[in-house]
Amino acid sequence: MSVPLLKIGAVLSTMAMVTNWMSQTLPSLVGLNSTVSRAGSSEKITLFQSPEEGWQLYTSAQAPDGKCVCTAVIPAQSTCARDGRSRELRQLMEKVQNVSQSMEVLELRTYRDLQYVRSMETLMRSLDARLRAADGSVSAKSFQELKDRMTELLPLSSVLEQYKADTRTIVRLREEVRNLSGNLAAIQEEMGAYGYEDLQQRVMALEARLHACAQKLGCGKLTGVSNPITIRAMGSRFGSWMTDTMAPSADSRVWYMDGYYKGRRVLEFRTLGDFIKGQNFIQHLLPQPWAGTGHVVYNGSLFYNKYQSNVVVKYHFRSRSVLVQRSLPGAGYNNTFPYSWGGFSDMDFMVDESGLWAVYTTNQNAGNIVVSRLDPHTLEVVRSWDTGYPKRSAGEAFMICGVLYVTNSHLAGAKVYFAYFTNTSSYEYTDVPFHNQYSHISMLDYNPRERALYTWNNGHQVLYNVTLFHVISTAGDP
Repeated sequence: MSVPLLKIGAVLSTMAMVTNWMSQTLPSLVGLNSTVSRAGSSEKITLFQSPEEGWQLYTSAQAPDGKCVCTAVIPAQSTCARDGRSRELRQLMEKVQNVSQSMEVLELRTYRDLQYVRSMETLMRSLDARLRAADGSVSAKSFQELKDRMTELLPLSSVLEQYKADTRTIVRLREEVRNLSGNLAAIQEEMGAYGYEDLQQRVMALEARLHACAQKLGCGKLTGVSNPITIRAMGSRFGSWMTDTMAPSADSRVWYMDGYYKGRRVLEFRTLGDFIKGQNFIQHLLPQPWAGTGHVVYNGSLFYNKYQSNVVVKYHFRSRSVLVQRSLPGAGYNNTFPYSWGGFSDMDFMVDESGLWAVYTTNQNAGNIVVSRLDPHTLEVVRSWDTGYPKRSAGEAFMICGVLYVTNSHLAGAKVYFAYFTNTSSYEYTDVPFHNQYSHISMLDYNPRERALYTWNNGHQVLYNVTLFHVISTAGDP
């Protein structure tokens, strides 16, 4: 009678939302995928294409067997328009396009999880039938243990019902998006303003509902870090490299910053393949030097710590100018509160599914890590949390779904040791293995678009896939 329990355990383990980034996204970025596949590989979808505008959406589709899902916004549109109302209509069209594409991703993801839960329900029913049929073939103690286990699993039936309801909700949302898209297309043809306010309210309502679905189905708890994949060996022992977390999936530019202090030169490679080959790049010369390696590229701008200061600088690549800079109140700098490896790593900037973050320390926090949400436009602190974890004891850190994960060392033998949850202002100690292949990590950042960790490891640029476990809430739960 132990075999069904093992099978149920196997099904439960498959419910972890595994994003197979390296097997799916990496080949397409490097240029190894030359054909289009409907299930699990990269494809381009064009909606509402206009000869003048060339509106397009890019995505990676997901198969029911759990392949990679990457969602992206559409490319920047032209600001030319015949009048203000035309511009407003175009903006609504863009929002609906994004909602439509995200709905497709959510529907695929929900379908996959629903299949897992249904399989689990079948096994539970089979186990229940065997328990009912068992008489003298098992001991009374074993029978009671199996019965107790079955009782523990029975509440999962409500999970199945919730997933069925979620599936129906997503189908209804998709129909609403389709109808709204048709209305907007007709209005665009006539260039009229009939029903504009009503359409705008519908778009806002759909965006809010979609956001709720994404929060429920898109994030999870870190349960594993894959083996490393080395992209290139380039530069000195310390540095940083990254892609833009907000760029469309067709935009695979890579930014490269060698060194940890006084640097001003940023190399921009056209694609990941060009970065690997060391070709097709341009150079940006920052007006002010950087400190540390905690830089991040977010929505076309580089966010970094100005050398010998606690100033955050937002540098816009396209205009080659500083859009805004602001002092981070009380933040230590110039190796006052660095990570364990030093390197002027007092301030570390990160981006996850919810936005821009700064990780640092102040004297008032007695050297413990502070996490702050930043407004990406003004660089003002939106909210801060004191994690209670000493920064000098941390090797590196990264954010996933509003959770700060901290490694206990930058050297060989490191693991993800600590997690701080900003949504509940609580923490826990973890034990997630982390293979430090080249024995000295000086940069570690999560990219939510690709569900991957970017690292600079002793002069090597390395990627890691992450495994996230999604906790399913029953009806009525938040």
